[in-house]
Amino acid sequence: MERVVLITGSSKGIGKATAVEFAKMRDKVVINYLTDKESAEKLSSHLKEEYKTETLVIKADVSQEEQVKNMIQEVINKYGRIDVLVNNAGMVIDKEFEDRMVEDWKKTLEVNTIGTFLVSKYVSESMIKNKSGKIINVSSTNGINTFFPSSIDYDASKAAVNNLTYNLAIQFAPYINVNAVAPGWVNTEMNKDLPEDLIKEETEKIYKKRFAEPEEIAKVICFLASKDAEYINGTVIKVDGGM
Repeated sequence: MERVVLITGSSKGIGKATAVEFAKMRDKVVINYLTDKESAEKLSSHLKEEYKTETLVIKADVSQEEQVKNMIQEVINKYGRIDVLVNNAGMVIDKEFEDRMVEDWKKTLEVNTIGTFLVSKYVSESMIKNKSGKIINVSSTNGINTFFPSSIDYDASKAAVNNLTYNLAIQFAPYINVNAVAPGWVNTEMNKDLPEDLIKEETEKIYKKRFAEPEEIAKVICFLASKDAEYINGTVIKVDGGM
């Protein structure tokens, strides 16, 4: 049976790559975006044309509860259920520590952590009703063992996502599997403007001596959403090439 898959922040980067992977399996893909409508609609057209799958494009800010509720309701009204949720929407504000403001912290936590909580909360209602579901949170090694004072709030938000993953796995048991992937450096738009010396320095720390491609993260997400991962629950999997 074709699954209904909601991927937040899926107009670009890891979210976009994940949408493609699910489309290859003919799943119905719900593309969520906040600002880049053009990229979201372009992705939707590509998935329909290339993989003959059904898509739905929805604008919603995952940090705003009413917008999240409306998004979930729109999906339920159209498809009747949500089988897989990928909490991918995220943001980072890079500043030197001494320039970091409280507002930076609030915005980062609202999107990365509270957004993950809100979407999971309202999607879980449908999953629990159907006694089946998979939630995969996109975290980061910054929340585990790689830390940067210039992104201190991002690091904290992803550590919180890891903890949220453990708690939601307990809360939604036994019907919903909740896991997370924690990528290291990935070749995405978020990292495209990094200084060359930083890229070189960080690449040397990675056993594979390169950054990941978004598709490599997406394939792990799809595995966690599959029946082959039915007994994996409450786990955070690092996908960092070795660091």
